Amino acid sequence: MTETPAGLPPVEYAVAVERYLAASGLAEGSRRIYRIALDTWAWALADRPAPTGPERRRARPPVLPLALLDHPDATARLRAAVGRRAADTDPRTLNRELSTLRAAAAWWRARGWIAGDPAADLHPHPLPEPAAANAPLTPDELRALFALRAPLREQTLWHLLHETGAAIETVLALDTDHLDLPRRRTRPGHAPVHWQSGTARLLPLLVVGRATGPLFLTDRRAPTGTPTADRCPYTGRARLSYRRAAELFTTHTRALGPGWTLRRLRAAR
Repeated sequence: MTETPAGLPPVEYAVAVERYLAASGLAEGSRRIYRIALDTWAWALADRPAPTGPERRRARPPVLPLALLDHPDATARLRAAVGRRAADTDPRTLNRELSTLRAAAAWWRARGWIAGDPAADLHPHPLPEPAAANAPLTPDELRALFALRAPLREQTLWHLLHETGAAIETVLALDTDHLDLPRRRTRPGHAPVHWQSGTARLLPLLVVGRATGPLFLTDRRAPTGTPTADRCPYTGRARLSYRRAAELFTTHTRALGPGWTLRRLRAAR
């Protein structure tokens, strides 16, 4: 990426992304999420499938001119990318990524860097979720899910969501010192969450050696600027986000077929 002097319009898409993020006023963690989303659309504009899973974070997006957003084929390329991602991405995540692109394009257009917005007509309303996205998982589907060879973190999260019916955001906000393990519930003063035997078997293994800090952690150390409340004091890793939890669920359930979302798991209580 070649930086352009601040007074000149950027030539490269990546430079325009950094200019937008620098002016956004977002916290560092939010800028990182926005950057990942905008990098995803760079792959689409280059007419190449974006990497998925862990490779998505490590892969360098293709270098391309910002003017490609005004190319007659830009909307078609983005529409094809939306179709690909809709097959294995939570609709809310895809909507957020599209909103991120629209916001950046509007900012660039206001500065005269591009003439139009190729994402404007992809879908004027939030993507309709398939009916199955809100239906609880069946007993057979639950058995197939819990039989997957998934890491302890994922299995614990899935059991906790299924057994408690708690909001996903509530579960991901839990800290280890919120738990009353013998009574299978959170301690007084915290969001009331009660779980059953499946979670009770897994939670002690997940929190071993950790008395405080986020319950569910990322695989990597937290980036600079992560709030103390979202950083594990023992491992230095960050609190697992909803977006990453949804991605992991999609990745692990891909072999089971389409339509698997964390929301269906919660509804299966």
